[in-house]
Amino acid sequence: MTPEQYVQDKAAASGSSFYYAFLFLPAPRRAAITAFYAFCREVDDVVDEMVDHGVAATKLAWWQSEVGKAFAGQPSHPVMKALMPHTAVYGIEARHLLGVIEGCQMDLEQTRYLDYPNLQRYCHLVAGVVGEVAARIFGQTDPQTTAYAHKLGQALQLTNILRDVGEDALRGRIYLPVNELQQFDVKAHEILKRTYSDRFTALMRFQAQRAQGLYDEALALLPDADRRTQKPGLMMASIYRALLREIEADNFQVLHQRVALTPLRKLWLAWKVQALGRL
Repeated sequence: MTPEQYVQDKAAASGSSFYYAFLFLPAPRRAAITAFYAFCREVDDVVDEMVDHGVAATKLAWWQSEVGKAFAGQPSHPVMKALMPHTAVYGIEARHLLGVIEGCQMDLEQTRYLDYPNLQRYCHLVAGVVGEVAARIFGQTDPQTTAYAHKLGQALQLTNILRDVGEDALRGRIYLPVNELQQFDVKAHEILKRTYSDRFTALMRFQAQRAQGLYDEALALLPDADRRTQKPGLMMASIYRALLREIEADNFQVLHQRVALTPLRKLWLAWKVQALGRL
């Protein structure tokens, strides 16, 4: 199997909404974003599939070393072999990849976030940095687009967090800030036991309003000059914002199930942005 086939299979197997945004890209950019996305999936899977903390930490350390070797001209993993030909073309730097790994290391080291600024740091590493690289691959021409990409990444990650509250609880993780749980009088053990309450609903509504605000802020930051090139990111915003509205309409019933959009609806939302240029 070639490195290119490996990353294609990795991206397709994830079932992620990102896959639908990639479909409309020209082949060279699609190859670059697929390889980068496969890298993100590889390091994220280290944490998601963790059985032994020490083994996971060792694997992430190996990926840090692999990034250094790859940028020194000696990639060994098929993902890095597929990604490296695109790094100079699209301005992908070692610091970007190491930032994503650092975000995954945070998942190994903590299962709670004391306040929103702490959570923001995590979101920046696992999603904001990803947005920055994606914007470059999509064809960024204006430096201001980086601020848009960071903000959109945070909005997407917060939506992920709200969707996955129940699944994360099964792993003993709660990403919702501790001081905000206290503000709404929601006890950690209630979430870990996946117990609904009016207090939980109020907390989630507060989080959803924050996420909606982040989408608005991100879209306001996108320069007109880059609206066409950044259509894949706008597709993601459309898909994830629809998901957030679905979660809200379902009254935040996320503790016992994973709310999701159908593949057909994701494709329709992506096509609408591509064809009509609007969310």
